[in-house]
Amino acid sequence: MFHVQKISSLDLPELAPYRTMRRPLEHERQGIFVAEGEKVVRRLLESRFEVVSVLLPEKHLEAFRPLLEARPENLTVYLADKKLLEQLIGFSMYQGHLAIGKIPPSASLDDILSKNPKPLLLVAVDALTSAENLGALARNCVAFGVQALIVGETSSSPFLRRAVRNSMGTILQLPVIELAKLGQRHQFTAKPHTTAQTLVECLKDLRARGVRCIAAHPHTNKKSLSQADFSSDCCIVFGSEGEGISAPVLETCDEAVAIPMPPTVDSLNVGAAAAVFLYEVARQRGKT
Repeated sequence: MFHVQKISSLDLPELAPYRTMRRPLEHERQGIFVAEGEKVVRRLLESRFEVVSVLLPEKHLEAFRPLLEARPENLTVYLADKKLLEQLIGFSMYQGHLAIGKIPPSASLDDILSKNPKPLLLVAVDALTSAENLGALARNCVAFGVQALIVGETSSSPFLRRAVRNSMGTILQLPVIELAKLGQRHQFTAKPHTTAQTLVECLKDLRARGVRCIAAHPHTNKKSLSQADFSSDCCIVFGSEGEGISAPVLETCDEAVAIPMPPTVDSLNVGAAAAVFLYEVARQRGKT
């Protein structure tokens, strides 16, 4: 059920999440995120995530009506012309579609390991602070059938507005485990056997359960991508473009694997690297 409210003023308290879109840490503390763009808002409305409100130009209401009528919440749809929306959020918009969703509790590692078909395919990120790159990586994860994304304690949240936007809303289809720092901001509650608070602890837990942890590490002298074996349960670990995977995380992995590149190229963008790695996994598993 939904009800419509046309707005001519920017001062409504309920519009505060839209007025503060440039203050993402406030949203994290409140446990909410912003969906921006027509496709991302649609994917939020199609998802199981709780929706707080929607903000649209009036001319787009009818196109969204079936999705809005199917929602279980009693939510408000605010309508305004595009110029007022841009004044509200503080920057120019191409489409003018916005919505506020609630960040879900962290996924359960036990559920992920026990309820997904084998061989398992997980992805973890270490010190990945670019929201745009994290969103692109999440989109590749969904495209290639990754069953969960593990976000290390030194990484950005995948529910930052730019991360959600760059994922094109696919982050809403991907189980996410956020560790330690970010998990605490999202009122993380650990379940039995999922008490890891750091990425190192989580990877050790995975290895103890028979999941091989493979570091995507550029210019390693040990093994190239085509030589790696992805046929069994595995978790591929990606780091930041600048520093790569931290030494403690790298030491915790079973092996390091590199995409063959000339020495004049330091590394690929992490989204591109993830696509290359995950395609190779799909190829080896006969899913291409």
